[in-house]
Amino acid sequence: MKNWEDLVASKKTSQQASIPQEWIITPNLLSSNELNVLTFPSGFLTPQEVEITNTHVDALLAKLANAEWSSVAVTTAFGKRAVIAHQLTNCLTEVFIERALARAAELDAHLKATGKPVGLLHGLPISLKDQVSIKGIESIMAIWFRDVRDGFDSGAYIGYVSWIGQYAERNAVLVDILEALGAVLYVKTNVPQTLMWPETYNFVFGRTSNPSNRSLTSGGSSGGEGALVALNGSPLGVGSDIGGSIRIPSGFCGTYGFRPSTGLVPYSGSVNSLEGQDSIPSVLGPLANSIYGLKIFMQGVLSQKPWLRDPLVIRRGNGWDEEEYALVTHGMGRELCFAVMWDDGVIVPHPPIVRGMEMARRALVKAGHKVIDWKPLDHKTLFDTGVRAHFASRTLCLKPSPLSQISIYMAGAPEDFAVISAESGEPLIRSMVPGKETETPDPASASTTKGQAPTSAYELWQFHKKRRSLREAYLEHWLATVKETGTGRPVDAIIAPVAPFTAVPHGKDSYTGYTVVWNVLDFPALVIPVSRVDPKLDVKKPAHEFFSDLDRSIYELYEPETFKDAPIGFQVVGRTQEDEAVIAMSEIVDAALKAL
Repeated sequence: MKNWEDLVASKKTSQQASIPQEWIITPNLLSSNELNVLTFPSGFLTPQEVEITNTHVDALLAKLANAEWSSVAVTTAFGKRAVIAHQLTNCLTEVFIERALARAAELDAHLKATGKPVGLLHGLPISLKDQVSIKGIESIMAIWFRDVRDGFDSGAYIGYVSWIGQYAERNAVLVDILEALGAVLYVKTNVPQTLMWPETYNFVFGRTSNPSNRSLTSGGSSGGEGALVALNGSPLGVGSDIGGSIRIPSGFCGTYGFRPSTGLVPYSGSVNSLEGQDSIPSVLGPLANSIYGLKIFMQGVLSQKPWLRDPLVIRRGNGWDEEEYALVTHGMGRELCFAVMWDDGVIVPHPPIVRGMEMARRALVKAGHKVIDWKPLDHKTLFDTGVRAHFASRTLCLKPSPLSQISIYMAGAPEDFAVISAESGEPLIRSMVPGKETETPDPASASTTKGQAPTSAYELWQFHKKRRSLREAYLEHWLATVKETGTGRPVDAIIAPVAPFTAVPHGKDSYTGYTVVWNVLDFPALVIPVSRVDPKLDVKKPAHEFFSDLDRSIYELYEPETFKDAPIGFQVVGRTQEDEAVIAMSEIVDAALKAL
Protein backbone atom coordinates (compact mmCIF):
# COMPACT_ATOMS: atom_id res chain seq x y z
CA MET A 1 0.00 0.00 0.00
CA LYS A 2 1.15 3.55 -0.74
CA ASN A 3 2.19 5.84 2.08
CA TRP A 4 -0.98 7.40 3.48
CA GLU A 5 0.22 10.89 2.65
CA ASP A 6 0.67 9.87 -1.00
CA LEU A 7 -2.89 8.56 -1.06
CA VAL A 8 -4.12 11.88 0.30
CA ALA A 9 -2.23 13.85 -2.34
CA SER A 10 -3.69 11.66 -5.09
CA LYS A 11 -7.23 12.07 -3.75
CA LYS A 12 -6.91 15.85 -3.54
CA THR A 13 -5.76 15.94 -7.15
CA SER A 14 -8.75 13.86 -8.31
CA GLN A 15 -11.14 16.01 -6.31
CA GLN A 16 -9.83 19.16 -7.94
CA ALA A 17 -10.18 17.53 -11.37
CA SER A 18 -13.87 16.81 -10.67
CA ILE A 19 -14.66 20.52 -10.34
CA PRO A 20 -15.70 22.28 -13.58
CA GLN A 21 -12.71 24.45 -14.37
CA GLU A 22 -14.83 27.41 -15.47
CA TRP A 23 -16.10 27.62 -11.87
CA ILE A 24 -12.66 27.96 -10.33
CA ILE A 25 -12.10 31.39 -8.78
CA THR A 26 -8.80 33.16 -9.42
CA PRO A 27 -6.75 32.77 -6.22
CA ASN A 28 -6.01 36.50 -5.91
CA LEU A 29 -9.77 37.12 -5.51
CA LEU A 30 -9.92 34.86 -2.44
CA SER A 31 -8.46 36.97 0.33
CA SER A 32 -7.71 34.91 3.42
CA ASN A 33 -8.27 38.05 5.50
CA GLU A 34 -11.95 38.27 4.56
CA LEU A 35 -13.76 36.52 7.38
CA ASN A 36 -17.46 36.91 6.50
CA VAL A 37 -17.93 35.48 3.00
CA LEU A 38 -21.70 34.95 2.99
CA THR A 39 -22.29 37.36 0.10
CA PHE A 40 -19.10 36.52 -1.81
CA PRO A 41 -20.59 33.89 -4.21
CA SER A 42 -23.13 36.31 -5.68
CA GLY A 43 -20.38 38.20 -7.51
CA PHE A 44 -19.59 35.12 -9.60
CA LEU A 45 -23.13 34.10 -10.56
CA THR A 46 -25.51 35.32 -13.25
CA PRO A 47 -28.57 37.30 -12.05
CA GLN A 48 -30.77 34.24 -12.62
CA GLU A 49 -28.34 31.99 -10.71
CA VAL A 50 -28.40 34.44 -7.81
CA GLU A 51 -32.20 34.46 -7.85
CA ILE A 52 -32.39 30.66 -7.99
CA THR A 53 -29.91 30.02 -5.20
CA ASN A 54 -31.47 32.68 -2.94
CA THR A 55 -34.90 31.06 -3.28
CA HIS A 56 -36.17 28.82 -0.49
CA VAL A 57 -37.33 25.26 -1.00
CA ASP A 58 -41.08 25.94 -1.13
CA ALA A 59 -40.78 28.45 -3.99
CA LEU A 60 -38.13 26.37 -5.74
CA LEU A 61 -40.35 23.30 -5.81
CA ALA A 62 -43.30 25.34 -7.11
CA LYS A 63 -41.25 26.81 -9.95
CA LEU A 64 -39.77 23.41 -10.81
CA ALA A 65 -43.19 21.74 -10.81
CA ASN A 66 -44.72 24.30 -13.19
CA ALA A 67 -41.60 24.34 -15.41
CA GLU A 68 -40.92 28.03 -14.79
CA TRP A 69 -37.39 26.92 -13.95
CA SER A 70 -35.88 23.76 -15.39
CA SER A 71 -34.12 21.27 -13.19
CA VAL A 72 -31.03 21.68 -15.37
CA ALA A 73 -30.96 25.42 -14.67
CA VAL A 74 -31.54 24.94 -10.95
CA THR A 75 -28.94 22.17 -10.68
CA THR A 76 -26.41 24.26 -12.59
CA ALA A 77 -26.97 27.24 -10.31
CA PHE A 78 -26.62 25.28 -7.09
CA GLY A 79 -23.72 23.25 -8.46
CA LYS A 80 -21.85 26.42 -9.34
CA ARG A 81 -22.60 28.04 -5.99
CA ALA A 82 -21.59 24.85 -4.15
CA VAL A 83 -18.21 24.86 -5.88
CA ILE A 84 -17.71 28.52 -4.96
CA ALA A 85 -18.73 27.74 -1.37
CA HIS A 86 -16.16 24.96 -1.33
CA GLN A 87 -13.39 27.31 -2.41
CA LEU A 88 -14.35 29.61 0.46
CA THR A 89 -14.84 27.08 3.27
CA ASN A 90 -13.56 23.67 2.08
CA CYS A 91 -16.96 22.04 2.55
CA LEU A 92 -17.11 19.37 -0.20
CA THR A 93 -15.68 15.88 -0.63
CA GLU A 94 -17.23 14.54 -3.84
CA VAL A 95 -18.40 16.65 -6.80
CA PHE A 96 -20.40 14.95 -9.58
CA ILE A 97 -22.07 17.77 -11.47
CA GLU A 98 -22.10 16.06 -14.86
CA ARG A 99 -23.95 13.07 -13.47
CA ALA A 100 -26.39 15.41 -11.71
CA LEU A 101 -27.10 17.40 -14.89
CA ALA A 102 -27.89 14.18 -16.76
CA ARG A 103 -30.39 13.28 -14.04
CA ALA A 104 -31.87 16.81 -14.14
CA ALA A 105 -32.34 16.57 -17.92
CA GLU A 106 -34.25 13.29 -17.48
CA LEU A 107 -36.56 14.95 -14.96
CA ASP A 108 -37.17 17.90 -17.28
CA ALA A 109 -38.00 15.51 -20.11
CA HIS A 110 -40.43 13.58 -17.89
CA LEU A 111 -42.23 16.78 -16.86
CA LYS A 112 -42.48 17.95 -20.47
CA ALA A 113 -43.81 14.59 -21.66
CA THR A 114 -46.31 13.92 -18.86
CA GLY A 115 -47.07 17.33 -17.40
CA LYS A 116 -46.48 15.82 -13.94
CA PRO A 117 -43.53 16.09 -11.58
CA VAL A 118 -41.88 12.85 -10.49
CA GLY A 119 -42.53 13.46 -6.80
CA LEU A 120 -42.53 15.93 -3.91
CA LEU A 121 -38.89 16.85 -4.51
CA HIS A 122 -39.02 17.00 -8.30
CA GLY A 123 -35.87 18.56 -9.73
CA LEU A 124 -34.52 19.77 -6.38
CA PRO A 125 -30.74 19.49 -5.85
CA ILE A 126 -29.94 17.85 -2.50
CA SER A 127 -26.48 17.59 -0.94
CA LEU A 128 -25.44 14.62 1.21
CA LYS A 129 -23.06 14.18 4.10
CA ASP A 130 -20.21 12.00 2.89
CA GLN A 131 -21.37 8.90 4.77
CA VAL A 132 -24.56 8.54 2.67
CA SER A 133 -23.60 6.05 -0.06
CA ILE A 134 -24.36 6.60 -3.73
CA LYS A 135 -23.68 3.74 -6.11
CA GLY A 136 -20.58 4.41 -8.21
CA ILE A 137 -19.49 7.46 -6.23
CA GLU A 138 -16.19 7.27 -4.40
CA SER A 139 -16.20 8.03 -0.72
CA ILE A 140 -13.32 7.76 1.70
CA MET A 141 -15.97 7.59 4.37
CA ALA A 142 -17.55 4.38 3.12
CA ILE A 143 -16.47 0.95 1.96
CA TRP A 144 -18.86 -1.80 0.98
CA PHE A 145 -17.67 -5.34 1.59
CA ARG A 146 -19.22 -8.78 1.22
CA ASP A 147 -20.01 -10.52 4.49
CA VAL A 148 -19.46 -14.19 3.61
CA ARG A 149 -21.45 -15.36 6.63
CA ASP A 150 -24.80 -14.12 5.38
CA GLY A 151 -24.19 -13.00 1.81
CA PHE A 152 -25.25 -9.41 2.42
CA ASP A 153 -23.30 -6.29 1.60
CA SER A 154 -22.25 -4.47 4.72
CA GLY A 155 -20.84 -1.03 5.27
CA ALA A 156 -18.35 0.50 7.65
CA TYR A 157 -17.93 4.22 8.06
CA ILE A 158 -14.36 5.07 8.81
CA GLY A 159 -13.42 8.65 7.90
CA TYR A 160 -9.86 7.54 7.27
CA VAL A 161 -7.30 7.51 4.48
CA SER A 162 -7.51 3.70 4.24
CA TRP A 163 -10.45 3.66 1.87
CA ILE A 164 -9.44 6.20 -0.74
CA GLY A 165 -10.36 4.74 -4.12
CA GLN A 166 -13.33 2.71 -2.91
CA TYR A 167 -16.73 3.06 -4.60
CA ALA A 168 -20.13 2.22 -3.18
CA GLU A 169 -21.68 -0.85 -4.79
CA ARG A 170 -25.24 0.22 -4.12
CA ASN A 171 -27.25 3.18 -2.93
CA ALA A 172 -28.18 3.85 0.65
CA VAL A 173 -31.93 3.36 1.15
CA LEU A 174 -32.34 7.10 1.68
CA VAL A 175 -30.73 7.78 -1.71
CA ASP A 176 -33.22 5.49 -3.43
CA ILE A 177 -36.06 7.26 -1.63
CA LEU A 178 -34.83 10.77 -2.48
CA GLU A 179 -34.43 9.85 -6.14
CA ALA A 180 -37.91 8.29 -6.16
CA LEU A 181 -39.17 11.66 -4.91
CA GLY A 182 -37.46 13.40 -7.84
CA ALA A 183 -34.38 14.80 -6.12
CA VAL A 184 -31.09 15.51 -7.90
CA LEU A 185 -27.96 14.53 -5.94
CA TYR A 186 -24.88 16.52 -6.93
CA VAL A 187 -22.28 16.84 -4.12
CA LYS A 188 -21.19 15.20 -0.87
CA THR A 189 -19.85 17.13 2.09
CA ASN A 190 -16.97 17.05 4.52
CA VAL A 191 -16.82 15.30 7.91
CA PRO A 192 -14.20 14.78 10.63
CA GLN A 193 -12.09 11.67 11.00
CA THR A 194 -14.10 9.02 12.94
CA LEU A 195 -17.20 11.24 12.64
CA MET A 196 -17.21 11.66 16.42
CA TRP A 197 -16.24 15.34 16.64
CA PRO A 198 -18.17 18.62 17.01
CA GLU A 199 -15.83 20.16 14.42
CA THR A 200 -14.87 19.14 10.89
CA TYR A 201 -11.33 18.14 9.93
CA ASN A 202 -9.71 15.05 8.43
CA PHE A 203 -6.36 14.29 6.82
CA VAL A 204 -7.80 13.81 3.33
CA PHE A 205 -9.86 16.95 2.71
CA GLY A 206 -8.73 19.16 5.57
CA ARG A 207 -10.67 21.63 7.69
CA THR A 208 -14.06 23.22 7.00
CA SER A 209 -14.51 26.79 8.20
CA ASN A 210 -17.54 28.91 9.03
CA PRO A 211 -18.74 31.22 6.21
CA SER A 212 -19.95 33.85 8.70
CA ASN A 213 -16.48 34.12 10.21
CA ARG A 214 -13.79 31.89 8.75
CA SER A 215 -11.68 32.09 11.89
CA LEU A 216 -14.42 30.01 13.55
CA THR A 217 -15.47 26.38 13.15
CA SER A 218 -18.46 25.26 11.11
CA GLY A 219 -19.19 22.64 13.76
CA GLY A 220 -19.41 18.92 13.22
CA SER A 221 -19.72 16.29 12.32
CA SER A 222 -22.00 17.56 9.53
CA GLY A 223 -19.85 20.68 9.25
CA GLY A 224 -19.57 20.50 5.48
CA GLU A 225 -23.36 20.54 5.18
CA GLY A 226 -23.67 23.44 7.60
CA ALA A 227 -21.22 25.61 5.66
CA LEU A 228 -22.68 24.67 2.27
CA VAL A 229 -26.30 25.35 3.20
CA ALA A 230 -25.36 28.61 4.94
CA LEU A 231 -23.73 29.82 1.70
CA ASN A 232 -26.85 28.81 -0.31
CA GLY A 233 -24.77 26.21 -2.12
CA SER A 234 -27.53 23.73 -1.33
CA PRO A 235 -31.26 24.29 -0.79
CA LEU A 236 -31.55 21.12 1.28
CA GLY A 237 -28.86 18.92 2.78
CA VAL A 238 -28.73 15.63 4.67
CA GLY A 239 -26.63 15.25 7.81
CA SER A 240 -26.48 12.77 10.66
CA ASP A 241 -26.72 13.27 14.41
CA ILE A 242 -25.46 11.04 17.22
CA GLY A 243 -24.57 13.77 19.69
CA GLY A 244 -25.45 17.02 17.95
CA SER A 245 -23.92 16.52 14.51
CA ILE A 246 -26.83 18.16 12.65
CA ARG A 247 -27.72 20.72 15.30
CA ILE A 248 -24.22 22.01 16.09
CA PRO A 249 -23.39 22.87 12.44
CA SER A 250 -26.89 24.34 12.02
CA GLY A 251 -26.49 26.49 15.10
CA PHE A 252 -22.92 27.51 14.28
CA CYS A 253 -23.60 28.28 10.60
CA GLY A 254 -27.03 29.88 10.95
CA THR A 255 -29.25 27.33 9.22
CA TYR A 256 -32.33 25.38 10.27
CA GLY A 257 -31.64 21.75 11.16
CA PHE A 258 -33.69 18.85 12.48
CA ARG A 259 -32.66 15.86 14.57
CA PRO A 260 -35.56 13.38 14.17
CA SER A 261 -36.51 10.67 16.63
CA THR A 262 -34.80 7.33 16.12
CA GLY A 263 -36.46 5.05 13.58
CA LEU A 264 -38.02 7.57 11.19
CA VAL A 265 -35.41 8.24 8.50
CA PRO A 266 -33.82 5.07 7.04
CA TYR A 267 -30.12 4.61 7.79
CA SER A 268 -29.64 1.32 5.95
CA GLY A 269 -26.81 1.56 3.44
CA SER A 270 -25.51 4.77 4.97
CA VAL A 271 -22.37 4.03 6.88
CA ASN A 272 -21.14 5.09 10.26
CA SER A 273 -18.58 5.04 13.01
CA LEU A 274 -19.25 2.80 16.03
CA GLU A 275 -21.15 0.27 13.91
CA GLY A 276 -23.08 -2.07 16.22
CA GLN A 277 -23.59 0.52 18.97
CA ASP A 278 -27.37 0.58 18.84
CA SER A 279 -28.35 1.94 22.24
CA ILE A 280 -27.95 5.61 21.22
CA PRO A 281 -28.00 5.36 17.42
CA SER A 282 -27.11 8.02 14.94
CA VAL A 283 -30.03 9.40 12.94
CA LEU A 284 -30.16 11.07 9.54
CA GLY A 285 -31.95 14.39 9.15
CA PRO A 286 -32.20 17.57 7.08
CA LEU A 287 -30.56 21.01 7.08
CA ALA A 288 -32.09 23.90 5.12
CA ASN A 289 -32.59 27.66 5.08
CA SER A 290 -36.26 27.36 6.06
CA ILE A 291 -38.38 25.10 8.23
CA TYR A 292 -40.39 24.22 5.14
CA GLY A 293 -37.30 22.50 3.74
CA LEU A 294 -37.07 20.33 6.85
CA LYS A 295 -40.79 19.58 6.76
CA ILE A 296 -40.96 18.57 3.08
CA PHE A 297 -37.95 16.30 3.57
CA MET A 298 -39.66 14.46 6.42
CA GLN A 299 -43.00 14.35 4.59
CA GLY A 300 -41.37 12.99 1.47
CA VAL A 301 -39.28 10.33 3.20
CA LEU A 302 -42.19 9.08 5.31
CA SER A 303 -44.51 9.03 2.28
CA GLN A 304 -42.30 6.33 0.75
CA LYS A 305 -43.01 3.87 3.60
CA PRO A 306 -39.32 3.46 4.51
CA TRP A 307 -40.15 0.65 6.96
CA LEU A 308 -40.56 -1.59 3.90
CA ARG A 309 -36.90 -0.94 2.95
CA ASP A 310 -35.16 -0.65 6.33
CA PRO A 311 -36.14 -3.04 9.15
CA LEU A 312 -35.11 -0.49 11.81
CA VAL A 313 -37.63 2.13 10.67
CA ILE A 314 -40.81 2.30 12.74
CA ARG A 315 -44.08 1.75 10.88
CA ARG A 316 -46.27 4.83 11.31
CA GLY A 317 -49.58 4.30 9.50
CA ASN A 318 -49.33 6.25 6.28
CA GLY A 319 -46.12 7.94 7.37
CA TRP A 320 -46.45 11.67 8.05
CA ASP A 321 -48.96 12.25 10.87
CA GLU A 322 -51.19 15.22 9.97
CA GLU A 323 -52.97 15.16 13.33
CA GLU A 324 -49.67 15.47 15.16
CA TYR A 325 -48.64 18.30 12.84
CA ALA A 326 -52.00 20.01 13.51
CA LEU A 327 -51.05 19.94 17.23
CA VAL A 328 -54.23 18.11 18.19
CA THR A 329 -52.65 17.08 21.51
CA HIS A 330 -51.14 20.54 22.04
CA GLY A 331 -54.26 22.69 22.17
CA MET A 332 -54.31 22.99 18.37
CA GLY A 333 -51.37 25.38 18.81
CA ARG A 334 -53.57 28.24 20.03
CA GLU A 335 -52.04 28.73 23.48
CA LEU A 336 -48.82 26.82 23.82
CA CYS A 337 -46.57 26.74 26.84
CA PHE A 338 -42.85 26.73 26.15
CA ALA A 339 -40.16 26.31 28.80
CA VAL A 340 -36.80 28.05 28.38
CA MET A 341 -33.73 26.22 29.69
CA TRP A 342 -31.41 29.13 30.44
CA ASP A 343 -28.60 26.76 31.42
CA ASP A 344 -28.18 23.03 32.02
CA GLY A 345 -26.65 23.21 35.49
CA VAL A 346 -23.23 22.38 34.04
CA ILE A 347 -22.17 25.28 31.81
CA VAL A 348 -23.59 28.83 31.72
CA PRO A 349 -24.08 30.05 28.12
CA HIS A 350 -22.36 33.08 26.64
CA PRO A 351 -24.29 36.39 26.36
CA PRO A 352 -25.30 35.96 22.66
CA ILE A 353 -26.94 32.61 23.42
CA VAL A 354 -28.91 34.12 26.30
CA ARG A 355 -29.97 37.04 24.07
CA GLY A 356 -31.25 34.62 21.42
CA MET A 357 -33.42 32.76 23.91
CA GLU A 358 -34.65 36.02 25.42
CA MET A 359 -35.72 37.08 21.91
CA ALA A 360 -37.69 33.84 21.62
CA ARG A 361 -39.31 34.40 25.02
CA ARG A 362 -40.40 37.94 24.13
CA ALA A 363 -41.69 36.88 20.72
CA LEU A 364 -43.78 34.03 22.11
CA VAL A 365 -45.29 36.11 24.90
CA LYS A 366 -46.17 38.81 22.36
CA ALA A 367 -47.82 36.12 20.20
CA GLY A 368 -50.03 35.03 23.09
CA HIS A 369 -48.19 31.94 24.29
CA LYS A 370 -46.97 31.13 27.78
CA VAL A 371 -43.30 30.84 28.68
CA ILE A 372 -41.92 29.40 31.90
CA ASP A 373 -38.43 28.36 33.00
CA TRP A 374 -37.25 24.79 32.46
CA LYS A 375 -35.55 23.06 35.36
CA PRO A 376 -32.97 20.66 33.87
CA LEU A 377 -32.98 17.21 35.45
CA ASP A 378 -29.56 15.65 36.01
CA HIS A 379 -28.04 16.67 32.67
CA LYS A 380 -24.52 15.93 33.85
CA THR A 381 -25.44 12.30 34.54
CA LEU A 382 -27.19 12.04 31.19
CA PHE A 383 -24.05 13.30 29.46
CA ASP A 384 -21.75 11.02 31.48
CA THR A 385 -23.88 7.94 30.86
CA GLY A 386 -23.95 8.36 27.12
CA VAL A 387 -20.79 9.90 25.85
CA ARG A 388 -18.70 11.91 28.31
CA ALA A 389 -15.75 9.55 28.26
CA HIS A 390 -15.54 9.62 24.48
CA PHE A 391 -15.61 13.40 24.24
CA ALA A 392 -13.43 13.79 27.32
CA SER A 393 -10.67 11.72 25.81
CA ARG A 394 -10.87 12.99 22.25
CA THR A 395 -12.39 16.44 22.08
CA LEU A 396 -12.61 18.12 25.45
CA CYS A 397 -9.18 17.13 26.77
CA LEU A 398 -10.72 16.72 30.22
CA LYS A 399 -9.71 14.29 32.91
CA PRO A 400 -12.54 11.75 32.96
CA SER A 401 -14.55 11.13 36.08
CA PRO A 402 -14.66 7.54 37.43
CA LEU A 403 -18.19 7.22 36.01
CA SER A 404 -17.01 8.20 32.56
CA GLN A 405 -14.31 5.54 32.36
CA ILE A 406 -17.09 3.42 30.90
CA SER A 407 -19.99 4.78 28.84
CA ILE A 408 -22.25 3.59 26.08
CA TYR A 409 -20.21 5.26 23.33
CA MET A 410 -16.82 4.61 24.87
CA ALA A 411 -17.33 0.87 25.30
CA GLY A 412 -15.85 0.04 21.88
CA ALA A 413 -14.78 3.39 20.44
CA PRO A 414 -11.00 3.14 21.01
CA GLU A 415 -10.77 -0.25 19.33
CA ASP A 416 -13.08 0.85 16.52
CA PHE A 417 -10.87 3.85 15.75
CA ALA A 418 -7.54 2.05 16.19
CA VAL A 419 -8.36 -0.95 14.00
CA ILE A 420 -9.34 1.13 10.99
CA SER A 421 -6.59 3.75 11.23
CA ALA A 422 -3.98 0.98 11.42
CA GLU A 423 -4.89 -0.12 7.88
CA SER A 424 -3.31 2.97 6.33
CA GLY A 425 -0.91 3.94 9.10
CA GLU A 426 -2.45 7.39 9.42
CA PRO A 427 -2.44 8.81 12.95
CA LEU A 428 -5.62 9.32 14.91
CA ILE A 429 -6.67 12.94 15.29
CA ARG A 430 -6.65 13.78 19.00
CA SER A 431 -7.22 17.53 18.86
CA MET A 432 -8.98 19.98 16.57
CA VAL A 433 -6.51 22.76 17.41
CA PRO A 434 -4.78 23.71 14.12
CA GLY A 435 -1.25 22.31 14.05
CA LYS A 436 -1.81 20.09 17.08
CA GLU A 437 -4.17 17.50 15.60
CA THR A 438 -2.15 14.42 16.58
CA GLU A 439 -0.95 15.65 19.95
CA THR A 440 -2.38 14.24 23.16
CA PRO A 441 -2.60 17.27 25.44
CA ASP A 442 -3.51 15.42 28.62
CA PRO A 443 -1.91 12.07 29.59
CA ALA A 444 -4.90 11.34 31.79
CA SER A 445 -7.27 11.62 28.86
CA ALA A 446 -4.98 9.53 26.67
CA SER A 447 -5.18 6.73 29.20
CA THR A 448 -8.84 6.25 28.35
CA THR A 449 -7.95 5.14 24.84
CA LYS A 450 -4.72 3.23 25.51
CA GLY A 451 -4.32 0.34 27.86
CA GLN A 452 -7.83 0.48 29.24
CA ALA A 453 -9.41 -2.88 29.96
CA PRO A 454 -12.25 -3.68 27.56
CA THR A 455 -15.75 -3.05 28.82
CA SER A 456 -17.54 -6.28 29.62
CA ALA A 457 -20.98 -6.98 28.24
CA TYR A 458 -22.35 -6.89 31.79
CA GLU A 459 -20.82 -3.47 32.46
CA LEU A 460 -22.30 -2.12 29.24
CA TRP A 461 -25.72 -3.53 30.15
CA GLN A 462 -25.60 -1.51 33.37
CA PHE A 463 -25.21 1.65 31.36
CA HIS A 464 -28.11 0.67 29.12
CA LYS A 465 -30.14 0.09 32.27
CA LYS A 466 -29.08 3.45 33.69
CA ARG A 467 -30.03 5.22 30.47
CA ARG A 468 -33.50 3.64 30.61
CA SER A 469 -33.95 4.83 34.20
CA LEU A 470 -32.86 8.35 33.25
CA ARG A 471 -35.35 8.41 30.37
CA GLU A 472 -38.15 7.27 32.67
CA ALA A 473 -37.28 9.95 35.23
CA TYR A 474 -37.11 12.68 32.59
CA LEU A 475 -40.51 11.76 31.18
CA GLU A 476 -41.99 11.90 34.68
CA HIS A 477 -40.27 15.26 35.23
CA TRP A 478 -41.73 16.63 31.98
CA LEU A 479 -45.26 15.39 32.67
CA ALA A 480 -45.18 16.94 36.14
CA THR A 481 -44.99 20.42 34.59
CA VAL A 482 -48.76 20.22 34.05
CA LYS A 483 -48.95 21.86 37.49
CA GLU A 484 -47.05 24.93 36.25
CA THR A 485 -48.29 25.62 32.72
CA GLY A 486 -51.87 26.73 33.31
CA THR A 487 -52.92 25.05 30.04
CA GLY A 488 -54.05 21.72 31.47
CA ARG A 489 -51.12 20.13 29.61
CA PRO A 490 -47.46 19.63 30.43
CA VAL A 491 -44.95 21.93 28.77
CA ASP A 492 -45.42 21.65 25.01
CA ALA A 493 -41.75 22.13 24.05
CA ILE A 494 -38.44 23.23 25.52
CA ILE A 495 -36.33 26.07 24.12
CA ALA A 496 -32.67 25.36 24.85
CA PRO A 497 -29.20 26.39 23.68
CA VAL A 498 -27.50 24.36 20.94
CA ALA A 499 -24.23 24.97 22.78
CA PRO A 500 -23.10 27.35 25.51
CA PHE A 501 -21.42 29.38 22.78
CA THR A 502 -21.87 30.33 19.16
CA ALA A 503 -19.31 29.03 16.66
CA VAL A 504 -15.91 29.08 18.37
CA PRO A 505 -12.32 29.36 17.10
CA HIS A 506 -11.03 26.10 15.59
CA GLY A 507 -10.23 23.58 18.29
CA LYS A 508 -12.19 25.32 21.03
CA ASP A 509 -15.53 23.46 20.97
CA SER A 510 -15.23 22.11 24.48
CA TYR A 511 -18.77 21.09 25.45
CA THR A 512 -21.51 19.16 23.65
CA GLY A 513 -23.82 18.54 26.60
CA TYR A 514 -26.58 20.78 25.26
CA THR A 515 -27.10 18.46 22.30
CA VAL A 516 -25.98 15.06 23.61
CA VAL A 517 -28.65 14.87 26.32
CA TRP A 518 -31.45 14.92 23.76
CA ASN A 519 -29.80 12.01 21.90
CA VAL A 520 -29.60 10.05 25.15
CA LEU A 521 -33.30 10.81 25.75
CA ASP A 522 -34.15 10.36 22.03
CA PHE A 523 -36.03 13.68 21.86
CA PRO A 524 -36.50 15.32 18.45
CA ALA A 525 -35.00 18.81 18.25
CA LEU A 526 -35.09 21.58 15.64
CA VAL A 527 -32.58 24.44 15.41
CA ILE A 528 -33.79 27.96 14.60
CA PRO A 529 -31.35 30.78 13.72
CA VAL A 530 -32.32 34.08 15.31
CA SER A 531 -29.51 36.66 15.17
CA ARG A 532 -25.75 37.24 14.98
CA VAL A 533 -23.15 38.23 17.50
CA ASP A 534 -22.96 41.99 17.80
CA PRO A 535 -20.09 43.14 20.05
CA LYS A 536 -22.08 46.23 21.04
CA LEU A 537 -25.09 44.20 22.17
CA ASP A 538 -23.36 41.05 23.39
CA VAL A 539 -20.94 42.50 25.89
CA LYS A 540 -19.12 40.23 28.28
CA LYS A 541 -20.93 39.81 31.61
CA PRO A 542 -19.32 39.87 35.06
CA ALA A 543 -18.12 36.47 36.24
CA HIS A 544 -20.82 34.26 37.74
CA GLU A 545 -20.43 31.56 40.37
CA PHE A 546 -18.88 28.79 38.30
CA PHE A 547 -20.19 25.23 38.28
CA SER A 548 -16.72 23.86 37.48
CA ASP A 549 -13.32 24.64 36.01
CA LEU A 550 -14.77 23.92 32.57
CA ASP A 551 -17.54 26.44 33.19
CA ARG A 552 -14.87 28.99 34.12
CA SER A 553 -12.78 28.25 31.00
CA ILE A 554 -15.81 28.62 28.73
CA TYR A 555 -16.70 31.91 30.39
CA GLU A 556 -13.13 33.12 29.83
CA LEU A 557 -13.27 32.06 26.16
CA TYR A 558 -15.84 34.73 25.30
CA GLU A 559 -14.52 37.95 23.80
CA PRO A 560 -17.17 39.73 21.69
CA GLU A 561 -14.87 40.78 18.83
CA THR A 562 -13.61 37.21 18.39
CA PHE A 563 -17.16 35.99 17.82
CA LYS A 564 -18.33 38.87 15.63
CA ASP A 565 -21.00 37.87 13.06
CA ALA A 566 -21.29 34.32 14.40
CA PRO A 567 -24.89 33.09 14.04
CA ILE A 568 -27.04 32.76 17.16
CA GLY A 569 -29.61 29.98 17.39
CA PHE A 570 -31.44 27.67 19.78
CA GLN A 571 -33.25 24.32 19.78
CA VAL A 572 -36.96 23.57 20.06
CA VAL A 573 -37.16 20.18 21.78
CA GLY A 574 -40.13 17.83 22.04
CA ARG A 575 -40.78 14.36 23.39
CA THR A 576 -39.93 11.13 21.58
CA GLN A 577 -41.85 10.54 18.33
CA GLU A 578 -43.49 13.98 18.46
CA ASP A 579 -41.57 14.97 15.35
CA GLU A 580 -44.43 16.52 13.40
CA ALA A 581 -45.46 18.50 16.47
CA VAL A 582 -41.91 19.78 16.99
CA ILE A 583 -41.84 20.98 13.38
CA ALA A 584 -45.24 22.67 13.76
CA MET A 585 -44.29 24.33 17.05
CA SER A 586 -40.99 25.47 15.54
CA GLU A 587 -42.94 27.14 12.74
CA ILE A 588 -44.92 29.01 15.41
CA VAL A 589 -41.71 30.08 17.16
CA ASP A 590 -40.11 31.13 13.89
CA ALA A 591 -43.16 33.17 12.85
CA ALA A 592 -43.28 34.87 16.25
CA LEU A 593 -39.61 35.84 15.95
CA LYS A 594 -40.12 37.25 12.47
CA ALA A 595 -43.04 39.34 13.80
CA LEU A 596 -40.93 40.99 16.53
